[in-house]
Amino acid sequence: MMDSMTALDFLRGPGFFWAFSIMIAGLLWRLAGVIFFRAPHYASKPKEGNVIGAGLRTMVIRSVPPHELEKNIQFQHFTGYAWHLGWFATFLLLGAHMPFFQSVLGFGWPSLPNIAVMVLAALTLGILLTLWIRRFTHPVLRLLSDWDDHISVVLTMLPIITGIMAFTHFSPFGARYETMLALHLLSIEVLMIWIPFGKIFHMVTGLIVRYRTGASFIRRGVRA
Repeated sequence: MMDSMTALDFLRGPGFFWAFSIMIAGLLWRLAGVIFFRAPHYASKPKEGNVIGAGLRTMVIRSVPPHELEKNIQFQHFTGYAWHLGWFATFLLLGAHMPFFQSVLGFGWPSLPNIAVMVLAALTLGILLTLWIRRFTHPVLRLLSDWDDHISVVLTMLPIITGIMAFTHFSPFGARYETMLALHLLSIEVLMIWIPFGKIFHMVTGLIVRYRTGASFIRRGVRA
């Protein structure tokens, strides 16, 4: 008789498959809308410059704050880059993740020492918590933030929290390691499903939007 499937088995198998499938289908659907259905058709030639060059230039320039605003958004700018780099470094360079990449991609790469990744993960979590609290306390950010922002922040933090707890075998509820690992996988799969439908989708469209802004503006003789 076949043993009953546990929650961990499901999340490692069918759960991951469906989360990944939904994420890919959602990304393709959203990207189709961004690239094809909303693309403007220009009948006139650009007034000046090269459209492709202008688009690439805007991709680079918009990645740093304007000089006029730098003093006001410096904290947000640097912490934003810091947590993005920390999150992806934790995901890509933890040795415990290498078997996953090898099973999916067929190859792996060198990882960082576990203690270094755990410190990096803790710092990343601290930055995310600080920025989330700032959303509630900063008068402007509080008005600009909606439920999508808060859900996206929580879903971004949960894989770090559950990952640290699973890796260190720490559980405030006395749960087994397998349970904590299942919660970690669940948090990742929920995040995967959310990516195409929440504001986290900007990770895919950010550079595309900047490129199209620069290319569109140069047709009017304006540098974006």
